[in-house]
Amino acid sequence: MISSPLQPIEPKLRSLLPADLYAAAWIDPSQATLIRVFEHLRALQHTLSNYIASPLPRKPDNAHRCQPVEGALMFTDLAGFTSLMEANAAHGRAGAEALLAVLNDYFDMMIEIIGKSGGTLLEFTGDALLVQFPCSQLLTDATAQAVRTGLRMQRAMIRHAQIDTPQGTLSLGMRIGIHTGRFLTATIGTPLRMEYVLLGETVRQTKLAEGAGKTGRVCLTDTAYRQVKDLFRFKPGPSGYHYVVDILSTIELGGYELVPNQRRPPRAILLDRSIEGLVTAIEQAVDMVEPLASYLPMPVLNLLVESAARRRITPDFAAPTVVFVNLIGLSESASLDLSDEENKALTATFSRAFAFINAAVESRGGILKKVTYHLSGSDIMILFGVPNAHTDDPVRAARAALAIREIMAALPHPTLNGQEVPVRCTIGLAQGPAFAAEIGALRARREFNVLGDVVNTAARLMAAADTGQILITEAVYQHIAAHFECESLGPLPLKGKKRSVPVYALHGSLDDLAATTG
Repeated sequence: MISSPLQPIEPKLRSLLPADLYAAAWIDPSQATLIRVFEHLRALQHTLSNYIASPLPRKPDNAHRCQPVEGALMFTDLAGFTSLMEANAAHGRAGAEALLAVLNDYFDMMIEIIGKSGGTLLEFTGDALLVQFPCSQLLTDATAQAVRTGLRMQRAMIRHAQIDTPQGTLSLGMRIGIHTGRFLTATIGTPLRMEYVLLGETVRQTKLAEGAGKTGRVCLTDTAYRQVKDLFRFKPGPSGYHYVVDILSTIELGGYELVPNQRRPPRAILLDRSIEGLVTAIEQAVDMVEPLASYLPMPVLNLLVESAARRRITPDFAAPTVVFVNLIGLSESASLDLSDEENKALTATFSRAFAFINAAVESRGGILKKVTYHLSGSDIMILFGVPNAHTDDPVRAARAALAIREIMAALPHPTLNGQEVPVRCTIGLAQGPAFAAEIGALRARREFNVLGDVVNTAARLMAAADTGQILITEAVYQHIAAHFECESLGPLPLKGKKRSVPVYALHGSLDDLAATTG
């Protein structure tokens, strides 16, 4: 039997090395091979560091801790992407590359502005961004910082006012919403798969501000407006909201904030090239990489591992089945007015739900992409068909949705202020064309993401569903009708759709029904 000096950490290397390098490390553990292993792990650490936000805990033992944070939050949403995707979709790989070039130019520009302005990009949600501006001293300063950042971002959008495509000239626009206050942060899940979440009413109010905004505008809630009403000029927006009027000269807007560089995690260093020294350096690199890897779904991690050397995932058009799950009653119940024990219990319940939902998805071949933020509760975005496709992805997605409904029905309800908090879910499924790519800044924050109307449709169905209801599109129904009991609800109006959409309710598996009635 071959004995490798890496044998003690071999189980950890299985998910962190590309297949050919893993084989070489086991079959030919020479000095040259071990140097390649170390260099790969160092490159992977750099990639993963760009994939996760800087506030995220780097150790699994930091999970489930609730921490209060004060500052300003910003949500952005991109308008016009669906038309841009459709204009390039018929042109295969060339169209995918052209679309990615536009997207990455947009995100690279926005990420640079956010970073120079002292903001922290917490996540991409489709083509949207969530940004945090921490409060170092005065809340007014954080809010003003967010407003100035938003104005810079809107000014930069002029670059995308006219985009040449195979179907003519198109444009991209952006809505920005800002709210300020205190909220809670927590890390949920297991050491195998963790997620960083924001909890509380402040997050919801920020999302509402973005929804109340207009393309090209920076929209503030009343709370944020009162912090900076004497620093900027405003015009009334919808009730409870205010639009910033950008009449500032470049000098008045000011230069970028002088903020200290965000501290990056330490990088593995190779000082001793002997076999023993290399093994020690590889062990240290694994200890640095492994906690970062736990924030990513395994299929996405595999993509990054296999592409770490070239530092690029090839973009593609796909036809995934997208599942959105709205968890209601958990994140919005968190409050700074609750005791530490109550918030801890609430976070533990959220963590339990996330862990079991992730297991239900992964066991059926899908990926739990992330937890996002909804006007009511938290959303979980789930993908089947990317990055790994199966011939029966819609069926797999439907089975996962049914399993998630059962998980949520059995979830213990937390008790807050002496009262039980009801926890429930709604679910939407859609299948159709999408754009799958690694988007963001090449040398800064980026993520593997899926964008397109199918993502929006799944989210709209989730929002339209009743408690415990699973709504699906006709495309999903056509794929799964032979396996599941479904009920036609007829055409339903969905937000953002010009025409009503045929919708079905998924009730259960015909296979399961046959087993119980036979």
